Amino acid sequence: MLSYIARRLAFMVPTLILISIVSFVIIQLPPGDYLTTLVAQLSAQGETIEAGQLEALKQRYGLGESVFVQYTKWISAILLEGDFGQSFEWGRPVADLLSQRIGLTVVLALSTLLLTWVIAFPIGVYSAVKQYSPGDYVATTVGFLGLAIPNFMIALALMYLGFRLFGLSVGGLFSPQFVDSGWNLGKLLDLIGHLWVPMIVLGTAGTAGLIRILRANLLDELRKPYVVAARARGMPERRLLIKYPLRVALNPFISTVGWILPALVSGEIIVSQVLSLPTTGPLLLSALTSQDMYLAGSIILIVSVLTVIGTLLSDIALAWLDPRVRLRTK
Repeated sequence: MLSYIARRLAFMVPTLILISIVSFVIIQLPPGDYLTTLVAQLSAQGETIEAGQLEALKQRYGLGESVFVQYTKWISAILLEGDFGQSFEWGRPVADLLSQRIGLTVVLALSTLLLTWVIAFPIGVYSAVKQYSPGDYVATTVGFLGLAIPNFMIALALMYLGFRLFGLSVGGLFSPQFVDSGWNLGKLLDLIGHLWVPMIVLGTAGTAGLIRILRANLLDELRKPYVVAARARGMPERRLLIKYPLRVALNPFISTVGWILPALVSGEIIVSQVLSLPTTGPLLLSALTSQDMYLAGSIILIVSVLTVIGTLLSDIALAWLDPRVRLRTK
């Protein structure tokens, strides 16, 4: 097990280096940079920017130099000083902007993951054990609906029902009086009260998909010879289910832990916009649109690093759960 973990850690280093390079190159692909966009916008509004200020920004971030020089300055500042650069659009350090959003993004991602597991696990097991029963048909129908209905449509429906029936302000993660306040018990409870809507919306498709995967995997395991032999020897059905086939069928639950964060950031930007969520998704979209390269590159880098770490943890848990994973790599 330790050798497996050591190999996975060794693979992480070049992976993170490549991620940082690719992240920086991708945001450099559009023509021009933020300063040219800023000058064009100011010109359209009849305003100008001083040449000295423009030149100072170019020299500080190497905007007039090669991509390699810009990348070297960017990654060196991050590693040596923890400085992610300055957001041109917001006029603030990138670290300050990210500190306000990364934490809430991770909390929402983990909450959505737990909700997905809590719902998908019992339904998937029941649907496989009671194949072709009325409950199985209901679960299958609900699963297909969850996969077919767009998440933003579910978000709009829940917002309407929450406001219409319960008088709740379901947009965002905080009530207006708690948005700018410091953390206390009241703000924490308010966050919990607002968290359920985005959790349900973001977890719908994932829950439906996991139900179908768990059902298919468990049905496949239940038909294998070792299960038939154990049943023939008189092993109780519940013990047989938990000890052998269910343990193998759980692999998709563990292996998808590292995917929840990038899916939340990149795949659910529309939902975040609809629900006014203060997460990194809308911030990344705004940064890419305005070519705010240091903000966009930092978000992509941090989310990618967290994804690699999450994937490492899920691989370790998967190797512990299923010995075939670690034995296959020897």
